[in-house]
Amino acid sequence: MSFPTVILGAGIIGVSTAYYLSEHQDPATIHLVEPSPELFSSASGFAGGFLAKDWFGPSLSALGALSFEEHRRLAEEHGGRETWGYSPATCVSYAASAIAHDSQARGDDWLRSGTSRADAAPVVLDSLSGKSPTWLRRVDGDHIERISDEGTTAQVDPLLLCQFLLRECLKRGVKLQHPAKPVAVVTDGNGELAGIRITDTKSFTESKLPCTRLVITAGSWTGQVFQILFPQSKLEVPIKSLAGHSLVLKSPRWHAGLENNGCHAIFTAHNEGFCPEMFSRIGGHIYFAGLNSSTLPLPDAAEGKATPYAENLVQLRQVARDILGSGTIEDDLEIVREGLCFRPITPWGTPIISRFRDEDLGVSTATRPGAEGGVFVAAGHGPWGIAMSLGTGVVLAEMVQGRETSVDVSGLAFDGDRMRELYAN
Repeated sequence: MSFPTVILGAGIIGVSTAYYLSEHQDPATIHLVEPSPELFSSASGFAGGFLAKDWFGPSLSALGALSFEEHRRLAEEHGGRETWGYSPATCVSYAASAIAHDSQARGDDWLRSGTSRADAAPVVLDSLSGKSPTWLRRVDGDHIERISDEGTTAQVDPLLLCQFLLRECLKRGVKLQHPAKPVAVVTDGNGELAGIRITDTKSFTESKLPCTRLVITAGSWTGQVFQILFPQSKLEVPIKSLAGHSLVLKSPRWHAGLENNGCHAIFTAHNEGFCPEMFSRIGGHIYFAGLNSSTLPLPDAAEGKATPYAENLVQLRQVARDILGSGTIEDDLEIVREGLCFRPITPWGTPIISRFRDEDLGVSTATRPGAEGGVFVAAGHGPWGIAMSLGTGVVLAEMVQGRETSVDVSGLAFDGDRMRELYAN
């Protein structure tokens, strides 16, 4: 029997969850609800798409490995290289003496200004002398090292991956409500969750979607969504945002003729005070980012794509020229796209993947027991949303449907009592 399920948030975590749910229940009983007028207009469409298998701490290591292998399996079965640019990648650390500063960043410290997640890499294997990416500008005295073992890092274009997953969901019969935002939960005579009211943000018409299972995958907006739906709850869902500016570039030094050699992920430091990261993609593009901020205001989810800050783009362009430019007066880098996205983070740096306890929903809402009902959440993946997306979709679908999870994610459970103690102190 299929129990009606509503997923709030149609980013990569939401569409991944819908994709795996639809393999084990009638897809017509699954609804995706997305408020943004443009699909995948935040991190799901504007992230780097770097995948790693073993860059994670103990609570995430099994999920990271599962997700990495699922990315590879899906690409092999569905032509991922051609459809969403899946490619193995060589990951390197680059230090250019003329432009880099001495970074003391730690791998678990990436949320703070000027740090690099490359310090989470498990190994430094060897020098890449004579084997460096053709699109990287080399200078006298620089140093480059490989920091990933073969077969443990890869690259995708996240927007294309999201579009593929959504197409497959819709093809199977999953329903998409877009653009629409949640207004309130609906309960039955027993006070149990029976549906959700949504508003079409174009026509402002309201409708009801039946559901006994509700999944919140709204990224940086997850806490806001929970508060709207469960106003009597004393719980605060501690999902904040880390804003990140990015460029998508074209360089004459990275082109189709070189793609058979594989993509590269490069992590470095710069005297502008942040740690750039750049990823070559199948199709001739280079993604350039690393300029992050936890203080930029989070826009309304219904506003759609965020407008980048001009001063941040100026800074990012200059650093890109320093590292990737030809070194001549004529700049030969072409800017294809400029972006700003908001990545969901938790104060402790790991995501929440969990079912809420009924007592945390407030006095007026209960849910059916076991696989028949429940309110679930998956958010807070930080810079690893794309890398963790498929594994999260797998285990969240299993959790919602009452099946045994493929890996143990109990360490990512949401503990309402722990949250209350944390905020009380």
